[in-house]
Amino acid sequence: YADDRGRIFEHPFLRMAGFSGSEPFPVEEPDLVPVPEFSKLFFLPGRPPVGVNPDPGGYEVLEEVRVGRRMRPCHAVAAFLEPGIVRTHLPASDCRGKACTLPSWAYTAVGFRDDRYWAAGFRVEDNPRWDPRNYDDRELVPAMESFRVDHAGPLVEHLSHCAAVNHCFAAKNLFLRRWEAPLPVSRACNAACLGCLSLQPEDGCEASHQRISFVPSVDEIVELAVGHLEASERAIVSFGQGCEGEPLTEHELIAESVRAIRERTPRGTINLNTNGSLPDRVQRIAEAGLDSIRISLNSPRSDFYRAYYRPRGYDLEDVLASAGLAREMGLYTMINYLVFPGVSDTEAELDALEKAIERTGVQFLHLKNLCIDPQLYLSHMPPDPSPVLGMRGMVSRLTRAFPRLSLGYFNQPVRD
Repeated sequence: YADDRGRIFEHPFLRMAGFSGSEPFPVEEPDLVPVPEFSKLFFLPGRPPVGVNPDPGGYEVLEEVRVGRRMRPCHAVAAFLEPGIVRTHLPASDCRGKACTLPSWAYTAVGFRDDRYWAAGFRVEDNPRWDPRNYDDRELVPAMESFRVDHAGPLVEHLSHCAAVNHCFAAKNLFLRRWEAPLPVSRACNAACLGCLSLQPEDGCEASHQRISFVPSVDEIVELAVGHLEASERAIVSFGQGCEGEPLTEHELIAESVRAIRERTPRGTINLNTNGSLPDRVQRIAEAGLDSIRISLNSPRSDFYRAYYRPRGYDLEDVLASAGLAREMGLYTMINYLVFPGVSDTEAELDALEKAIERTGVQFLHLKNLCIDPQLYLSHMPPDPSPVLGMRGMVSRLTRAFPRLSLGYFNQPVRD
């Protein structure tokens, strides 16, 4: 638990608890991983922690503790884990008196044992290309200076801010001339996602990123993309980033850019991250020379999908149609499945997910922790009385049902 200053303490006898949705869910030994050094710890203001009282047993809310002669309020603590780890449990806390909406992070249950922190999660992909240890800003700053000698323009300026201020790993890759680099293009979106990273209502939490405020030119897009694909190891350039809206709203610009890129180089992977809302536009971009597509989805159930994405002018059926179309056209097709304990791992959800995978034939399922205030998300989700299997149970069931389906966390290069 934490005090009002965010200092973290270990309770003398209450044990770690975790939530699935809004209910306690047993934390078992296989659920625990040591918190990696580049993870973050947060305290949750106004949300007292819930622990397990070993004697007589059961869950207990820790609202305050005595320090000397005074009683001091307690706040729950959460971890935000390094990329590649899927959380299994939400922080156990009493949210009835919550004072604010939390910023958009993937809050994870955390405890303390053997002189170190432990979090509820499991690693689904170990990829050194996204290891935080490979993103030292002491290397980034001179790389940015060197890059800007040869490249200038509004898109370079925008991505410089993303790399240096927002610490976007993909943006850093552009300047370090390696791996996956971003090509944001869209100011607009046809959804109003609860957890949007680049645009939040005034009464919500602060957005994580500053949305791009201009439309880049084809010339600048092509220059940056070709340079990256030609010079970088395992190179990917991706349209559709956290610092923009929906790239399909700029489908003509993307199609023209992809076509021009492929006229200049056959190397590397051109990828599109999208909500998949407009199948006809997906087709036009695919015909221009796209290699892979990653379509985001929080649920294959329409009521859950609408509650989070709040789509305008499209629906879940269009999203699934885009995935099936992309697969038919030969694209490496991925679903960016935004997972959330207590929602993604119910029997009803998995029944619907298996049907969607069978229908679309997708090849890769990203298990991406949904970054959002847990209470905000749960307050918008429809009720689901079906049994919870747990996040590890979800993975076991998917692995048995689809032995050829790849499960992971990161985009994959599909061309040299």
